[in-house]
Amino acid sequence: MGVTRRQLLWAGAGIGAAGALAACGSGTGTAKNAAPSGASSEQPCSGGTLRVGALGKASSVTRDPHGSQANESDYLILSLIYDTLAVPGERTNTAPRLATRWQPSQDLRTWSFTIAEGARFHDGTPVTAEDVVFSLKRLRATPAGASRLPGIRPEGISAADPRTVVLACDYPNADLPLLTRLTTFVIKKDTKDDAIASAPGTGPFKLDWFRDGNARLVRNDDWYGGTVLLDAVEVRIFESPQALANALLAGQIDLASNVGAVAARTAEARKDVQILRRPNDMAMPIVMRTADGPFADPRVREALRLAVDREAMVKQVLSGYGTVGNDILGTGDPAFAKDIPQRGRDLARARHLLAEAGFDTTRSYDLLTTEDIPGLAESATLFATQAREAGVKLDVVKQDSKVFWDESWLKAPLYTTYWGTNDSVVFFASKTMVSEAGQNEAGWKEPSFDEAYRAALGTADAAERARVLHRLQEIEFAGSGYLLWGMADGIDLAGAAVRDLPGLPGYGRVQLEKTWLAR
Repeated sequence: MGVTRRQLLWAGAGIGAAGALAACGSGTGTAKNAAPSGASSEQPCSGGTLRVGALGKASSVTRDPHGSQANESDYLILSLIYDTLAVPGERTNTAPRLATRWQPSQDLRTWSFTIAEGARFHDGTPVTAEDVVFSLKRLRATPAGASRLPGIRPEGISAADPRTVVLACDYPNADLPLLTRLTTFVIKKDTKDDAIASAPGTGPFKLDWFRDGNARLVRNDDWYGGTVLLDAVEVRIFESPQALANALLAGQIDLASNVGAVAARTAEARKDVQILRRPNDMAMPIVMRTADGPFADPRVREALRLAVDREAMVKQVLSGYGTVGNDILGTGDPAFAKDIPQRGRDLARARHLLAEAGFDTTRSYDLLTTEDIPGLAESATLFATQAREAGVKLDVVKQDSKVFWDESWLKAPLYTTYWGTNDSVVFFASKTMVSEAGQNEAGWKEPSFDEAYRAALGTADAAERARVLHRLQEIEFAGSGYLLWGMADGIDLAGAAVRDLPGLPGYGRVQLEKTWLAR
């Protein structure tokens, strides 16, 4: 299973409220069923302990910030302790974090990152460029390192001075800073593998204790990024969304993270529970293998895209907590091509394409899935019913998570997948669609797509780059191995006291340093 893959899947965080609080009022937020909020006379205040419920399995717990993080709970804990160089931004794809600025060379092949002044590890030692170089090289050396930092070799990572890190690319890359947002957690230089669990970070919270996937984190009063309002965050691991939601409704935790549409529907009648929705939070495509097998013919893939009833999928699988997809990943990107016509259902055309391709409609084909997230297996079942109307017989096979990711992902002819980060069009191209992508889920190799991708990376002019990115999406829409029927909303259930939860999807949801508690 690819390391980066699961880190990106579980890029969420939940928060709750408990403990003694100073008298203070509400803040802003995007929530339904919220307690009275937004009063202009009330200001954020400090104090309190957040009780966090997050998904994970005890058998998959990890403490390594550069390791395989199958648990959302682990990723939340690590993201609060360790900082990345950059983070998703409110108005731009990429915003500063541990790196306060970056500058490319004229040919876009070399980038210089400046470390934030005053940044220190939790033990008080300053963060240096050498620490960042060590961390990035360690990240690059992981099994999925080439996918995490595509186009960057270990020898291309260096320190120009104590606060400047230089990344040299194999090719021009106008989007390189975007690669530093998700997994570039920084640890101290020369940290040994057997000491990783206790390695100090640079983030807004410090580890107090960790037990079997559960943890308590306390405020880092010396955080370079500004004032942190919470006294502490306590993270509790849950193995199912239902258990997570039940704990919230019973008052055992104060926010259930990423619980899904069913839980949201259940909580709609509760006036003491906030339902926080993040549109375009999770992509839930079906992958059709293009390299070989029964779906290699582009006419067959187009037929399946025409067979799906997207509106019904969103309504039934997501209970309406989502939006229809158009077979292009990166829907949250400002560069997303909204002008490409929405692909609709056309069963007659689907049957014609299948006949033209000589597709064998007398046999059944396996559609592999897991129950890793709410709605995933249900989406496979509903799609199988819809595809039968076009003459395609699909048998839904539910697999254990480990079996699915180890044996079926990247290999099976037809399977469901999901991405818990709604990143840029270029991000998904680099991770999942260019010919050399380490996580090329469909085995797609299309020279015109590769050419457009390289052209987009190598174009500094904004207008010209937008044109090339549009062409990239047109090629993806026409022939990739993805059937993206919908985008699920990210859904958290929060107690009435929680304020200023981050509103960004994906990794943006773990940026909790501005969250606070009201009485």
